[in-house]
Amino acid sequence: MKHTKNFLFGILAVTAMMFFTACEENNVQPTNDYGILPERFKVDIPNSISNEFKSGSLKSTEGDTINGNEIYAHLANFIAIGEGSAEIVESIIWAIKVYNIDNIIDLTYTSDDDYRVKHLAVVSDVDFQEQTWEYQLTITDVESEGAEDGGIGMQVFWNNSPIEGIALIKPYNLNREEDADAGDAMFKVKYSEVGMGDYDAYMIVEIADLPLPDANWDAFAVNNLKMFVGKKGNMVDVYGNSNHPNAQFFTDKTGFNWAFVASGLDSEDIGVAEVGLPPSTLDTSSREIILKDYSVKNVLTEEINQWFLDAFGIRPHEEDLANYLKNADAPGYFNTGGFVQGGDSPGSEYDEIEARLESLSPYNPKEINDLVISFK
Repeated sequence: MKHTKNFLFGILAVTAMMFFTACEENNVQPTNDYGILPERFKVDIPNSISNEFKSGSLKSTEGDTINGNEIYAHLANFIAIGEGSAEIVESIIWAIKVYNIDNIIDLTYTSDDDYRVKHLAVVSDVDFQEQTWEYQLTITDVESEGAEDGGIGMQVFWNNSPIEGIALIKPYNLNREEDADAGDAMFKVKYSEVGMGDYDAYMIVEIADLPLPDANWDAFAVNNLKMFVGKKGNMVDVYGNSNHPNAQFFTDKTGFNWAFVASGLDSEDIGVAEVGLPPSTLDTSSREIILKDYSVKNVLTEEINQWFLDAFGIRPHEEDLANYLKNADAPGYFNTGGFVQGGDSPGSEYDEIEARLESLSPYNPKEINDLVISFK
């Protein structure tokens, strides 16, 4: 997961620099007005469930009990990846705004990153995914425009009233030098203030075909990911899946989804989460199966029991195993310091968000395993 975070956050600097280069070459002057551009493209997530947990800040546990940090560490990484993707889009919009690319435009420039010629165009009144958008921005790698993907590095579609949009990015076509090992990787961010159901605003982040390192180096690396974030007043709901095709725990079973639902209060910085570890190829949208049958505790219990049987011909002592996994009891409770405890609520302040979990469900694991993102 850290490999994925570093990869995406590297893109952030690349995209910003790309726009600076284009604008300087075309003598465009800064502006304080967003013009036609959307001012926002992201839903903020409470720190209680989005911070990367630090072992020193977590509630301590007995030496023979797995730490809550170890159980939920991927949750913070997962959300950081999703938020980072949306921040990339916002940085692009900011770069366009700062350098006054705020109207219909068509230009070419040579990138300072890979020294290849890029083509940037903004057009209006575009249809995409059964919707008409006020504007579309596209950047292509000119030498690759005859390729199957059209050499497209980025497409952003948006409306301004209310704000909503879709951003699609293929890093390889933005920077062949930095992202040469990620030729197929793509990500997509949808943001809307039109609302969906009870939410005032929401975003959906999708990432597909990230390059996987050698399994011996990082068996838990992610290749595909999808995350939903919805905000209603002070309440933020988050759910999604990441796919880890090389992941193994205690047995030779390989390939898991990290599937979760979470809800948090923004101002209080508290959160509640429930996590499942279904097989990557599991083809179901059932919340009961994904989060209950394949709960972290059930999966780890089965894996550890099988490992003991294979290694010693016996199962571990039931009480010892229960104590070892007691922090895996669902749901998990969090505050600004990270994991607090599992299973039993720390207090009534969590009641409202805990009650929301039952209405949230991750995506179908197989759909995430097979996730494909494509340009218009």
